[in-house]
Amino acid sequence: MSEAGGQARGEQGQTLSQEEAFARIRLLRSPNVGPVTYMQLMGRFGGARAAIEALPGLAGRAGKPYQTAPERAVHAEIAQVRKAGARYLFHDSPDYPALLTHSEGAPPILTLRGDSAMLSRPCIAVVGARNASAGAVRIARDFAHGLAEAGFTVVSGLARGIDGAAHEGSLASGAPGGTVGVIASGIDIAYPPQHAALQERVAREGVLLAEQPPGTEPLARHFPTRNRIIAGLAAGTLVVEAAPKSGSLITARLAGEMGREVMAVPGSPLDPRAHGCNQLIRDGAMLVQSVEDVIELLSGFDGLPRSSFREVSAAWHAVSDVDLGAPPADLDGDIENLLTTAPVTVDELIRQSGAGAASVQLALLELEIGGRLLRHAGGRVSLG
Repeated sequence: MSEAGGQARGEQGQTLSQEEAFARIRLLRSPNVGPVTYMQLMGRFGGARAAIEALPGLAGRAGKPYQTAPERAVHAEIAQVRKAGARYLFHDSPDYPALLTHSEGAPPILTLRGDSAMLSRPCIAVVGARNASAGAVRIARDFAHGLAEAGFTVVSGLARGIDGAAHEGSLASGAPGGTVGVIASGIDIAYPPQHAALQERVAREGVLLAEQPPGTEPLARHFPTRNRIIAGLAAGTLVVEAAPKSGSLITARLAGEMGREVMAVPGSPLDPRAHGCNQLIRDGAMLVQSVEDVIELLSGFDGLPRSSFREVSAAWHAVSDVDLGAPPADLDGDIENLLTTAPVTVDELIRQSGAGAASVQLALLELEIGGRLLRHAGGRVSLG
């Protein structure tokens, strides 16, 4: 068994060397390296070990000294993953979820407990309010149970209320589908504490996924990134009950931007907890009232959702090594001058700078590694 949590497989099922698996983890844990930057570095340098060697030089061109993640910290993380009974799932592993691969900013490395085969089944996300009504909790449990019986894997976030009910329903005895819990903490942290037993059951009987390193407590900024994974795993997202401003609506909007089906259970206009679902339906989400409605929508899903909730955003593609040449010497400064704290699309920067797309992408890469750039949803960037 390799140090990186078991035998690791990469592109086309080829076994990764222990050194490359270790380097991948170290690369992703290095300062200012997020999912987009990671994939661009991997494409440009052909592997994590070469990318790590290049990082200080790239950051230096942006004007700042740089230190990669210490090897001892990566050794300690790997030990924590193994202690938790988990393993690493790399972006090019054959059991990495196919739909998640096609979502913008997909996590290049996840930690996993459970049977990864469930990730290859048709997935449906079921999300909703934490302070859910008793009726909505029952609906979520019944929907999840029926969907699991029909062979769907139910994905949710292990939060109180609707999430917990979705996991409980899909874990019901005899359901052939299964459940996937995506958490905002490390794989070894149970949150909320009252769901510790449920989280352990999901890990034993289903799949538990985490993007954050082990030992990481769930912070507010981690939940939107968790929501993008939930939306990315599933062909459709079902919202059972939600307030107008909630994480569930964020998940639904992310699903719409990914071109997935967005569904909502209608509720009484007298209940504020139903306003979010009713708003989704008004904005183009599909109204569903039964498990059969959901199955009908997802069984025929071919990548073209029937809901008109949101237009699909342009697909993001990593820039490969053949695309990236050295940018003009002054391009970093030119790009930085075009940026403000207000997010702007990369396409707009290309248009305004008059430079080639590859040169602009490399300039942005150097600015991000140097800590002077932030990336946002929809392929937008701003000054950090």
